[in-house]
Amino acid sequence: MTHPAEQSGALRLLPSVNTYSAPTCAAPGSASAFSDLAAATKAGRTILFAGAGLSMSVGLPSWQELIDYMRGELDLPDDGGKSGVTYQTLAEYYRLRQGSIGPLRSWMDRTWSVSEAKVRRSKIHDLIVALDFPIIYTTNYDNNLEVAYKLHKRDFIKITNVRDLTRASEGQPQIVKFHGDFSDDRSLVLTETDYFDRLEFDSPLDIKFRSDTLGRTLLFIGYSMSDLNIRLLLHRLWKTWRTSGREKDRPRSFLFAHRPNPVQTAVLEQWGITVLTENEPNPEAALLAFLTRLKDATDSHKA
Repeated sequence: MTHPAEQSGALRLLPSVNTYSAPTCAAPGSASAFSDLAAATKAGRTILFAGAGLSMSVGLPSWQELIDYMRGELDLPDDGGKSGVTYQTLAEYYRLRQGSIGPLRSWMDRTWSVSEAKVRRSKIHDLIVALDFPIIYTTNYDNNLEVAYKLHKRDFIKITNVRDLTRASEGQPQIVKFHGDFSDDRSLVLTETDYFDRLEFDSPLDIKFRSDTLGRTLLFIGYSMSDLNIRLLLHRLWKTWRTSGREKDRPRSFLFAHRPNPVQTAVLEQWGITVLTENEPNPEAALLAFLTRLKDATDSHKA
């Protein structure tokens, strides 16, 4: 399942993952930035951060379905959003009424399950595996990335909690479930309390994130950057470099966006994040074209 904070602003993807036009050129002025990204990726210095748009590319339903389910379980009428109750508050109420989030997590696990066949047909997931990122962070709850690695018979370790950190081997690709995983109820960042706790940024995964990202290139895909946790982390990362007096040495980082937004672009540029786009009207095809072009570029770098 995609993470709720990203769902509202995530890429609205169409279901035809296998039909797409040839990759087109990037937006004007981004050739140098794209070349830097390709070089960092080829060198194994790029960390991928995957959001809701990636999961939607294999047909995951919207966040609204979970909201409707919680309301039904709690005998709450659909008020059309007039009450102003957020999904975090609704999930918090669910936990208070039910005693735990366990039953909801079980339903989510069943309902947001994507068949292995769909992941097998996903060229986007094929390319992510082929690009061989050393670390992938994701705010999605689903296991589509893990399935893709297994289908390609690629070794990896899933990191959900501090115990998993002790089992990671040197050089082994990592899939870090930054907002939790269905296998561990306590890891899920879902309720209002979960969000407030994470905003303290002192959990083992937060410490790992700061360590992993301080000297590497970041690439965000499938994000609208509406998740406050992620935005605050990026702000703190930028602030760390700025106060260090070595900001000019910071590696470039990137966000792929289907449609450039001048407000987001300006704010992200301030924090050291360059926005890249593709001239492709279909959001899913645009992401596919971008990753295809990145793979071609890393192959040419290797040559």
